[in-house]
Amino acid sequence: MATTRTATTDWKGPLIGGSGTVSLDSSGVGTYEVSWPSRAEAANGKTSPEELIAAAHSSCYSMALSHALAGRGTPPDSLETRADVTFQPGEGITGIVLSVKAHVPGISTEDFAAVAADAKENCPVSKALKAGVPISLQAELLG
Repeated sequence: MATTRTATTDWKGPLIGGSGTVSLDSSGVGTYEVSWPSRAEAANGKTSPEELIAAAHSSCYSMALSHALAGRGTPPDSLETRADVTFQPGEGITGIVLSVKAHVPGISTEDFAAVAADAKENCPVSKALKAGVPISLQAELLG
């Protein structure tokens, strides 16, 4: 069964000087402030699209790696995954680095590296970011 998750951003004003909030609607876990300076300079207690992508990618990758390791009979005791998403103003997102630290009993370094690389290629967020997915748009001008 397919699932759809929803987030909503309410933005006021121009890019420079404007700001907004993004709410995680499906889970209801929070509403977070966003602004151009928090994206292009220092976070200063606000989030950015890149941080949200990093959260999605690190959690998806952890799930994919955990599943792959368990499938080969070596489930992990723990995984700590970090995703660093680099944003360059004027260019966009220029790179993503995944880093994982794992405790996995009964697996060799070589086998772990192979499973980790396969999980990077096959986690759904990696696939969406790598190949692109269809994006549709519904635009409505109000007032």
